[in-house]
Amino acid sequence: MRLVFAGTPEVAVPALDALIASDRHEVVAVVTRPDAPAGRGRRLVASPVAERAEEAGIEVLKPAKPRDEDFLARLREIAPDCCPVVAYGALLPKSALDIPAHGWVNLHFSLLPAWRGAAPVQHAVLAGDEMTGASTFQIEEGLDSGPVFGVITEEVRPTDTSGDLLTRLALAGAGLLAATMDGIEDGTLRPVPQPGEGVTLAPKLEVEDAKVDWTAPALRVDRVVRGCAPAPGAWTLFRGERLKLMSVGLVADRTDLAPGELAVTKKAVYAGTGSHAVELLWVQPQGKKPMRGADWARGVRIGDGERLGD
Repeated sequence: MRLVFAGTPEVAVPALDALIASDRHEVVAVVTRPDAPAGRGRRLVASPVAERAEEAGIEVLKPAKPRDEDFLARLREIAPDCCPVVAYGALLPKSALDIPAHGWVNLHFSLLPAWRGAAPVQHAVLAGDEMTGASTFQIEEGLDSGPVFGVITEEVRPTDTSGDLLTRLALAGAGLLAATMDGIEDGTLRPVPQPGEGVTLAPKLEVEDAKVDWTAPALRVDRVVRGCAPAPGAWTLFRGERLKLMSVGLVADRTDLAPGELAVTKKAVYAGTGSHAVELLWVQPQGKKPMRGADWARGVRIGDGERLGD
């Protein structure tokens, strides 16, 4: 089939590579978000998908909005058979959905209908899910509500961050998307409507969502730290400044600390929660590089009774 691939971030690149490598399909163009400012100089930078497509000599389309008439006209000229999508980042209007003969097929990083929305992997970690996966489905005008072609499953490991899990899902999901294109082409795949029960939503996580509540149980604190890594990054306040929490460890045998209260030993720093303590393994003070929690604690010289969150 003639494919127009839509995607933007690094997590979409494995799927693009899998389709480029396929001997059954031809990626004739890529749709991605416009160049965005990055770095201290705020220089405009192309998306990872755009860079990969340009390396492969594939035409790149960067509409400000996918309803732009110039973009739609070019898509009609290209006349794709199908448009596979991974994390494109913009809602597709019906005028675009109707152009390819086989529509637009999205690779979504959850077991639909669970975790529909922009941040399915983060919400799976936050919720403590033991199993997640990826789904390919036919895009319609609803939010991730279209019929499903195929799924893969993936275990959520106890120490997984969202970044760890998303990396594995992106690699495994690339194969699922390629296999879905094969099945659509040869007519062996028919999408199955999603069940009406079990729908959960996964909206984008904002910075305020990543603030740690020290009155919550230690398991919840751990999930927030892992679920918000690498972005938006879990955080708390210490002496009025933001402290990013990059990794914590559960310490089940220490229950003597009040929520947020700090305790320092020669080799570790602990913080109390609503249940038992956590060890601050890696932190990043405001304006500084990441460092081990014990090194941070020695540097700031924590006093008796000091706590996080104040």
